[in-house]
Amino acid sequence: MSRSIVPDLRTRQVWFLTGSQELYGEETLRQVEAQSREVAEQLAASSGVPVTVVWKPVLVSADSIRRTMLEVNADDDVIGVITWMHTFSPAKMWITGLETLTKPLLHLHTQADVALPWGEIDFDFMNLNQAAHGDREFGYIQTRLSLARTTVVGHVSDPAVTHQVGSWTRAAAGRAATRSLKLARFGDNMRFVAVTEGDKTEAEIRFGAQVNTWGVNDLAEAVAAATDAQVDALITEYLDAYDVAAELQPSGERHSSLRDGAAIEVGLRSFLETGGFGAFTTSFEDLGALKQLPGLAVQRLMADGYGFGAEGDWKTALLGHAFAVMGAGLPGGMSLMEDYTYHMVPGEELILGAHMLEVSPSLTSSRPRLEVHPLGIGDREDPVRLVFTADPGPAVVVALADLRDRFRLTANVVENVALPEPMPRLPVGHAVWKPAPDFATSAAAWLAAGAAHHTVMTTQVGMDVVTAFAQMSEVELVTIDEDTTLPALHRELRWNAAYHRLAQRL
Repeated sequence: MSRSIVPDLRTRQVWFLTGSQELYGEETLRQVEAQSREVAEQLAASSGVPVTVVWKPVLVSADSIRRTMLEVNADDDVIGVITWMHTFSPAKMWITGLETLTKPLLHLHTQADVALPWGEIDFDFMNLNQAAHGDREFGYIQTRLSLARTTVVGHVSDPAVTHQVGSWTRAAAGRAATRSLKLARFGDNMRFVAVTEGDKTEAEIRFGAQVNTWGVNDLAEAVAAATDAQVDALITEYLDAYDVAAELQPSGERHSSLRDGAAIEVGLRSFLETGGFGAFTTSFEDLGALKQLPGLAVQRLMADGYGFGAEGDWKTALLGHAFAVMGAGLPGGMSLMEDYTYHMVPGEELILGAHMLEVSPSLTSSRPRLEVHPLGIGDREDPVRLVFTADPGPAVVVALADLRDRFRLTANVVENVALPEPMPRLPVGHAVWKPAPDFATSAAAWLAAGAAHHTVMTTQVGMDVVTAFAQMSEVELVTIDEDTTLPALHRELRWNAAYHRLAQRL
């Protein structure tokens, strides 16, 4: 039974705002209104735009713009605005409104007609159809105000345009999700590890996420409160969804291990639901009264949209929930991932990614196998876990690091591949991939960027969504893809360092 916390993106709204001015008179403004409705309706009808596009009356004054932006800020269902200057909207009247806006902005540079009716063009036509004029004025004021925004150019009848708009709306949904995210840390970070540390106050300033800590025995109490009926119901669910090892079956000799794993899921899910949390962390060094390191429970919770970070890595947990929301309704999934080891045969290089137990089954369309095995770490009983290989296909791995003066997102475009050979002695969820542009460049670039060893793998969204999310969150993004070269990347890192240190004082 699905208990997804990922919202239906159709419940999220983006307001379509059209700019003009009273100079043109009522007849022209009626035409502006009719044509702006048509553009908004085409966006709303597009299968590439997953949210609800809401048309709003044409804005012709500074006061109406300001009041509209205040309404946008106050409505939790509204995740951003799309703006279009149909005619010529003097940009000074947008200043207060744009400075008031706290949600993502997309500037759609379009026009009503695809083709010009050359033989019919007169000055009335030019007065009405001058988005090329008005949008340049609007672009100037956005730049003058140093606004983070996305610009999409083209006619809304072009699928490439609606795809770009749709990707931006997914990023805006992820941004909205982090702004309201509550994240529970059970215990602290793994001892002596650097990259999982970070400034939780700055994270709340930048992303909006509330990151706080609860004792692991608070979780253990919730696990102990799980009833036999709740555990029985979950086990029935497991038997229906997975290939369950014989020893874990109700008549099996290790069925008690499965019951313990189910109790952990009941307790953990209850704790998160009661507290309104969308992400969490655990650490194998701080398990308190728990009988097992949470494995199965974490895997299933991630598949339901919860962000997760191992060893106390709250930054990865934050990203995980954001990507679950951004990928809502698309095939594939999101998971904690870690580059573990390499296949380094020249010309055949691959990366094997996994974690101790916690990889989400949302990465596979096959039927996972539910097994129990020793872990050799954590000093607890053998944990239950789901075993599978991620589906072949395109993916992105993304890491979030705290560089003291800023956060940096590093993203690598990869291609998941089929498992080259069976791995019967590695019973965990895992993925195997080829990184772009090639193994050596990817690894060297990742290390140069100081990117974290924990990542979020998404097989649902691509770099267009990642880029828009970074832009909205006003965080640095380092992209490693088919166009990456090490000399260019090193220059980019130096320029970024200079820019962000200067920007702190602007």
